Amino acid sequence: MSHRVEDETTINDSYSVTVPAAVRRELDIEAGDKIRWRVTEDGTLSVEVVTQRYGAFSELDPVDIGEETDAADDHDLIPGDS
Repeated sequence: MSHRVEDETTINDSYSVTVPAAVRRELDIEAGDKIRWRVTEDGTLSVEVVTQRYGAFSELDPVDIGEETDAADDHDLIPGDS
């Protein structure tokens, strides 16, 4: 991180909070990212980004199976249905 960012947010009626824009920018947080809330024995609260928007398979390399595929067209096909 390049510098210290500090901000406040309000807990709404449904107990949701909004991550302040300055914090989102500093940590590159986007919709779909996850955060972990941790409360220590002395009552200190910490929040940590634990999962970025990368999928479970993002570190896998593609494999050439020798034929062209199109997941957008093929994913809803039912065997025997054309």
